[in-house]
Amino acid sequence: MQFNSINFMIFFPIVIAVYFIIPRKLRSIWLLLASYYFYMSWNAKYALLIGFSTIVTYFTARAIEGVDNNDKRLRKEILIAGIVINLAILIIFKYADFAIDTVDAVMNRIGLTGIDYRLNLLLPVGISFYTFQAIGYVIDVYRGETVAETNIIRYALFVSFFPQLVAGPIERSKNLLGQLRKIEEIDLFNAKRVTSGAILMIWGLFLKMVISDRIAILVDNVFDNYRMQGGTALILAAIGFSIQIYCDFNSYSTVAIGAARVMGFSLMENFNSPYFANSIRDFWGRWHISLSTWFRDYLYIPLGGNRKGKLRKHINRMIVFLVSGLWHGANFTFIVWGGIHGLYQTIGELLRPIRDRVNDRIQVNTTCFSYRFGQIIVTDILAVFAWIFFRADTLTDAMRFIKRIFTRFDPWQLFNGGIFELGLDRIEMNILVVALLVLLAVDLMKYLKGKTIDAFLMEQNLWFEWIVIILFILALFIFGEYGPAFDAKQFIYFQF
Repeated sequence: MQFNSINFMIFFPIVIAVYFIIPRKLRSIWLLLASYYFYMSWNAKYALLIGFSTIVTYFTARAIEGVDNNDKRLRKEILIAGIVINLAILIIFKYADFAIDTVDAVMNRIGLTGIDYRLNLLLPVGISFYTFQAIGYVIDVYRGETVAETNIIRYALFVSFFPQLVAGPIERSKNLLGQLRKIEEIDLFNAKRVTSGAILMIWGLFLKMVISDRIAILVDNVFDNYRMQGGTALILAAIGFSIQIYCDFNSYSTVAIGAARVMGFSLMENFNSPYFANSIRDFWGRWHISLSTWFRDYLYIPLGGNRKGKLRKHINRMIVFLVSGLWHGANFTFIVWGGIHGLYQTIGELLRPIRDRVNDRIQVNTTCFSYRFGQIIVTDILAVFAWIFFRADTLTDAMRFIKRIFTRFDPWQLFNGGIFELGLDRIEMNILVVALLVLLAVDLMKYLKGKTIDAFLMEQNLWFEWIVIILFILALFIFGEYGPAFDAKQFIYFQF
């Protein structure tokens, strides 16, 4: 069940209506049932996996808390066992065939008989997200940052809460579980909060249906036929994918945050105008915040962070980004994508003293607009380059794609109408440009003022607020990509 589907448009109002009128003590049970129904709408059998993960981490946390704090060895053994069991499920379903394919390729290369057997398991939707959320909870209990939850219904809801279940944000126990423990105290009939959540949901659907799914037509057409395209089309497709994945993933997170807010819950922010970042490090402080902070707190810091010297810090950073790439998918393209971002940060840090000396020597004003604008442009170029590996099917495709950019120079395609033959005609392209200007305005407002679109609209006069809301709704119906002739797109991060 996708957020941009008719099924969800029926499902969500029913869930909210019942949630608002049932006795307070039944709220957790009702949301848990709704969450499992939501998840089972993809594949009912995989509810067993999330149920198993929930039970394992529930009892792991209870066992850790039941051991005397002085018995550190036993506590750590229980923690490791719980983590290994959960990661084993993730590895089997997501990485087993990738590992077999890799070994098979190596064996064939050295002349040995390969491995013919494959598991061919269907990847459960959102398994990486709820697995990391559950593991984070267990680690929090081990560290004493939260108490083990004794109510199995409440904990199961924490793991499976449907707004953010399949594509995040990856919530922390201190935030979401803490709110679930006070679910009976939530004041549901709060018009301001409900309106704020509804605006976020509408904005999120705008990002998905009007921008992401529209630009995906051009991106898919060029990437699938890159051998027939010139450099201009390839550059447009690379930039287009960077916009597509941002709008697609930001859309899911925004709808999730909005849906949760309607019910009285506050989920963590997952995006903060990432393409206004002035460095790759800043980019990762703004992109997929829930994942980047998860890796920081549960992998980078335990590895030693920056506490064991510069060399170890660089190694730890590379490990984190390589693992982050692997988390995104069982393909070497994702690993290389992660490695590129790790190298960006390492090289940037190593070159910083040289850059600072050069700036001082030639008297560059590093506080003015032009310098920061230049930083943003360079950061975006680096991010777009890395996205090529993320989008490509294979490393060979990625390298050939990049090679054609530099060897098939055809800037005249921008002026002879050739760009309107890449999947979007002139009218569709104009719609996309207008929608992107709206996105630019909203992100710029967030970047400069720290104000989200719901906060901005709700501080305006009522007539203005409702005109804008109605215009967005009309845009969804008139310019949104849907209907029997449209190949509906799943949210990109569903595959992770």
